[in-house]
Amino acid sequence: METMVRSSNGFLSALPADDYELIRPHLRTVDLPHDAVLVESGETLKRAYFLHRGVISLVVKLAKGEHVQVAMIGRDSLLGTLSTMGDACALNTALVLIPGLASVMDLDRLRIAADQSSTLRTLLTRHGLAVYAQVQQTAGCNAAHPVEARLARCLLHTHDLSGDYRLLLTQEAMAQMIGARRNSVSLVANTLQQANFIHYSRGHIQIVNLDGLRQTACECYAIVKAQYDRLLGAH
Repeated sequence: METMVRSSNGFLSALPADDYELIRPHLRTVDLPHDAVLVESGETLKRAYFLHRGVISLVVKLAKGEHVQVAMIGRDSLLGTLSTMGDACALNTALVLIPGLASVMDLDRLRIAADQSSTLRTLLTRHGLAVYAQVQQTAGCNAAHPVEARLARCLLHTHDLSGDYRLLLTQEAMAQMIGARRNSVSLVANTLQQANFIHYSRGHIQIVNLDGLRQTACECYAIVKAQYDRLLGAH
């Protein structure tokens, strides 16, 4: 079971054996139910989450009630990278977009382990930079690209992080993902369905043509993927 848990998370599987032993005794497994709030913006993040299944959405909440997603974290990484290296105050709200499973440990324990290992600190920094690259690209994408391209990008990214072709995403969740209104999401989802790229019904999405979505998505999908490969692929 331990080997399976380690291998199903990209961060844990990339750790050298000595670094993994620093954190292994402190890991425990938890379920991640849909829409669970792991931390609110301004709160202190107390735990690091190493996902094995599911997707976490990082959301900015605006004064008039709008919620806009700025990044997603899946089984390739963890929630809590930069909090381990510095201030543990959350800069955004983290909630469960796709339900799943994670290993968790107290952030203080991870910070102590990082203080003992330069390779662990380096890996944490690289994962933090990868999320930062995603945040930057999302800001530019939401400001400059059409809604259809943005939704295709987010569906592709959610598929990559979850490993699933079937996604449970409400119109409200998709609106948050791409920084658009719900009526725009409905129109664009219908367009993607008419093109036979997805099947969509009452929040249930089935991706049926990845190549079609890739052709529809803006360059931001490939740029973020390339940054993740550069920062995490060979380390």
